[in-house]
Amino acid sequence: MITRASRPTEPVAPGLRRMRWVATGLLVAMAALFLAARALVDVHPAIGYVRAFAEAAMVGGLADWFAVTALFRHPLRLPIPHTAIIPRNKDRIAGTLAQFLRDNFLTPAVVARRMQKLDVAGAAGRWLANPPAANGRIGSGASRLFADILESLDQERLGGMAKGAIASRLRALELSPLAGQALGAAIASDRHLPLLDGMIHWAARILAANEHMIREMVHQRSGSVMRWTGLDETLANKIIDGLHKLLFEMADDPHHPLRAKAEEGLARLADDLQHKPELRERVEAFKGELIENQAFQRWIDGLWEMSRAALLRVARDPERAMAGKMGEALRQFGTTLQTDRRLADTINRFARRTAVGAASDYGDGIVRLVSDTIKGWDAETVTGRLENAVGRDLQYIRINGTLVGGLVGVAIHAVDTLF
Repeated sequence: MITRASRPTEPVAPGLRRMRWVATGLLVAMAALFLAARALVDVHPAIGYVRAFAEAAMVGGLADWFAVTALFRHPLRLPIPHTAIIPRNKDRIAGTLAQFLRDNFLTPAVVARRMQKLDVAGAAGRWLANPPAANGRIGSGASRLFADILESLDQERLGGMAKGAIASRLRALELSPLAGQALGAAIASDRHLPLLDGMIHWAARILAANEHMIREMVHQRSGSVMRWTGLDETLANKIIDGLHKLLFEMADDPHHPLRAKAEEGLARLADDLQHKPELRERVEAFKGELIENQAFQRWIDGLWEMSRAALLRVARDPERAMAGKMGEALRQFGTTLQTDRRLADTINRFARRTAVGAASDYGDGIVRLVSDTIKGWDAETVTGRLENAVGRDLQYIRINGTLVGGLVGVAIHAVDTLF
């Protein structure tokens, strides 16, 4: 267990250390210049301007050193009031930062406005159609980063988000008109014929597998005379042979009357799915029951796990994933995303709604995570990380303060001398 006294401090960034030396070195140089000018002030009147510059530069540099240092710690370790501002206000800063993120980045309105400008489908399409070289530094680094992020995320929560998004989209999707339109389009282009052929072949297999049941039914419903004479067996064979002949004729003759009746029924079903409210309500009720079914939930779980495993395989080995038939299919899909605006709009709308939903459902959790994480850091960690982030720029304030102070000193000395 690491105690507060033994906790390692945040390492100082090399750039910050270098800028500290530059700012401090400039302040020391001004002090040396002031001492030299003070000793030589009687040599020439211009030395007075040098002395004024150095003196004011020291004042400006020291004032800005105090201001910059007071943000992170007590200057010279003296408990001066209103210094060490960041360590003393760590929890308040955490709350303010978290609220800033909530108000300006994680509200549904802000996320929707940002997502409105993003063409997620277009970017994905361009990447899939012309994937970057897998051995490139950017490509390989991005792949490793994506894989590491995907593996490090809470899989239960992430999977819950993905499965919740799938289920919500299925609930919002009205299946009946879509199924009716798809069936109608299939009938119009004769793409329903393989379906009919498949139904006929399926019926033939069912009949062949259940001939014994037909014979048993005929035997039980026949009179004793028919059973005694064996006519029940003959009748059962005639029924079975007739059914087989009927199915064979339906499969062999595209214009068979029963096929026409089946096609008529399919066309009526396609129209009812689109325009009959009672059937649409039954389809929606069935969809709701299906979504709530545990077997369907397990199927979604398996779908998410397969998708996650596929994403990890792609991220770990993008060159292999983009090769062969899978790569060809992905590249073709990327081209489709760039050319099919309806598909791209659908994907962009889904991405936008997913992001807005995530911001609405998990925005408060993200804000609490940020706030609690910062509050959990000790004061030295917060100070070190913030100083490493902005301290280099703050050292420029010290340098600018030294130089600007010196120029102000020269101006004041000029006014005092000339007037």
